[in-house]
Amino acid sequence: MIWIYTWLAVAITALVLYLRHAYSKLSRAGVNHLPIVPFFGNQFWVIMQKKHVTDYLMKIMTTFPDDSIVGHYDLLTPMYLVRDVEAMKRITIKDFEHFVDRRAFTTTSDPLFGRGLLLLQGDEWKAMRSTMSPAFTSSKIRLMVPFMEEVSKEMINVLNEKIKDSGNLYIDVDTKDLMTRYAIDVIASCAFGLKVSSQKEDNEFYTNSQNIAKFTQRPLRMFFCKYFPKVAQILNISLVPRESRDYFTNVVLGTMRDRAKNNIVRHDLINILAEVKRGQLTHERDGEDKNAGFATSHESIDKKQHNFEWSDSDLVAQAVLFLFGGFDTVSTTMSFLLYELAVNPDVQDRLAQEIREHDAKNGGKMDSNTVQDLMYLDMVVSEILRLWPAVVVADRRCVKDYNFGRPNSQATKDLIIKKGEAVVISPWSFHRDPKFYPEPGKFDPDRFSPENRDKITPFTYIPFGIGPRNCIGSRFALREIKVMAYLLLREMEVYPYERTCFPAELAKDDFNLALKGGSWVRIRVRPQK
Repeated sequence: MIWIYTWLAVAITALVLYLRHAYSKLSRAGVNHLPIVPFFGNQFWVIMQKKHVTDYLMKIMTTFPDDSIVGHYDLLTPMYLVRDVEAMKRITIKDFEHFVDRRAFTTTSDPLFGRGLLLLQGDEWKAMRSTMSPAFTSSKIRLMVPFMEEVSKEMINVLNEKIKDSGNLYIDVDTKDLMTRYAIDVIASCAFGLKVSSQKEDNEFYTNSQNIAKFTQRPLRMFFCKYFPKVAQILNISLVPRESRDYFTNVVLGTMRDRAKNNIVRHDLINILAEVKRGQLTHERDGEDKNAGFATSHESIDKKQHNFEWSDSDLVAQAVLFLFGGFDTVSTTMSFLLYELAVNPDVQDRLAQEIREHDAKNGGKMDSNTVQDLMYLDMVVSEILRLWPAVVVADRRCVKDYNFGRPNSQATKDLIIKKGEAVVISPWSFHRDPKFYPEPGKFDPDRFSPENRDKITPFTYIPFGIGPRNCIGSRFALREIKVMAYLLLREMEVYPYERTCFPAELAKDDFNLALKGGSWVRIRVRPQK
């Protein structure tokens, strides 16, 4: 029996020593961090759903307000959260070649996410990004506006029918559900060439799209794919169920074959992918991609042609990535837009007035450039993306050792970020910092008025990321949001009621941004003036 106790004592001692060594790495490097919980690192309260990740970020801001970079333990793995604007600019732009990759959350063999632009690495990512960037210019997105308009009008018709059937002059709506269905229908039309009606009922495309977006609700799969990728690869673990993978594979490849056979041209992503595979998609001349909106991320990857060998898996992966990146994050932004307009009626009235005046001037018609001409609409959308950035944190993986410099004023030596380690950039932290945005929790579109835009500190507004690895679809997202807002507010009015979450409080059981109890507002037909 004594040998059992002896070996148990040895094992416990070894574990304690290992944890002490593992959790001292940041302090040895002179990097400050918040207290940890063994095995969970700094994620315990978030994992236990006692805190939202934004609470953790705000705690870091107040605890280490002057540090250039702060430490974070992802379970046992040390990471670095960049707090200084100039340091962020160096890492994401000037010294980008040191941080060209993202941290993978699945294996390279994952048939959907593994081959998507989001997780490709090094030169392969550069070639794919350069090849795909012409697909997301304003001129290409402009051709998709009629599809967005069609989906918006169908949504409004369904809302009108529900109001009529309710026996009241209004209906109560969870804007997250409403906007998710709108965004899915937009993606179905603009990306996959399908006409679906998710506003009326669940359908095959809607169900499989939810399977794509909700992979975070499969924690065991995520754990193996992220922390034990070799095991996940051996066991053929994928984040997405096989039936959903097969569904989208059949949709993409089947549609491409059918169009090639019948010489069908439709200005959507399927058509663009066909052009990509044939090598017919080229970069536009400078000056053809302007006026997309203040929040637009700018393309900074090289524009040379790459002889990228496209497999069927690559084509499907890019289409699915467009779906993944294009409906959950955008629907979150639109749901918060409707919420803020409901609880800020002065902003809603001013925006509705701009829409009415512009609509009257155009004789009730909305062409592809209509939403681009509305300055206050752009101000409102820009402020929503500041206050409620859909992506709270983004990471970059170091691909070769990097001398960051002193992490804080107390540090006695430079911080060397090692190859394989990750740094984190948080739009939320910069957007909510009172040094850059006075009264940061206040919804104030006038921050982005023409006379105030120049006062914004450069690189502190990053709703779509920063540097060459920013969001490739920002123009599509902005146009989709503005088309919806223009057409909906032209016809409808949103306002709060007893179920509306006010003041805003985030749900702690969701890593993404979601209001506690749901994003409920009341909608009625806008009175004619």
